[in-house]
Amino acid sequence: MLSEDELLACRMKETHLRNKDKKGRLSLLLAKSGSHENVSPEKKPPAKTNHIAPDVALRWGDSFEELLSHSGGVEVFTQFLRTQFSEENIEFWLACEDFKTTETSTKLQSKAKQIHAIFIDKEAPKEINIDYSTKATIEKNILKPTRSCFDAAQNKIYSLMKRDCYPRFLTSDIYLALTKRAGPPTMTRRRSRSFVFNERPEGTAAWL
Repeated sequence: MLSEDELLACRMKETHLRNKDKKGRLSLLLAKSGSHENVSPEKKPPAKTNHIAPDVALRWGDSFEELLSHSGGVEVFTQFLRTQFSEENIEFWLACEDFKTTETSTKLQSKAKQIHAIFIDKEAPKEINIDYSTKATIEKNILKPTRSCFDAAQNKIYSLMKRDCYPRFLTSDIYLALTKRAGPPTMTRRRSRSFVFNERPEGTAAWL
């Protein structure tokens, strides 16, 4: 027979092992689901950009296509969009680029469902802003997905980023710091000093 102290020690050891096992399974679940990555934009650490040369960054100003053709450009542009709370646009565009390189039909089906769940579905955590017609077409196409089933939505998001986000990026502190250029000077209005003539005897004036 075990003493009372020995029984208590055994129970404590069993409790400790159960708690340890629960923590291990929780960590595994988070790793599989990617929940640890679902942090808000303001909590994500800023990307390090000190490896980008100013002359490289300057070329990004030539065109939006030039910006996206450079991995560093995509990285910095994503960082900028995160400050605008619209990083889902570039993330969706990149997901579509990856989707079009998928080789097997099985992976195509799996990736199509993932992209739809993350960016298209009405309950999507990173829902992009597209019209109802485009969304309905996608939902029909992913039943038998092809590499082009997201093209319409991708083109719309691309046009949005090029027309709206890209010009703002070129004047942002993030980009200007990389190119070692200062932003446009702030215009300040000078207060004008004026005087008013009152009715005074001829030859005299009143200053205000």
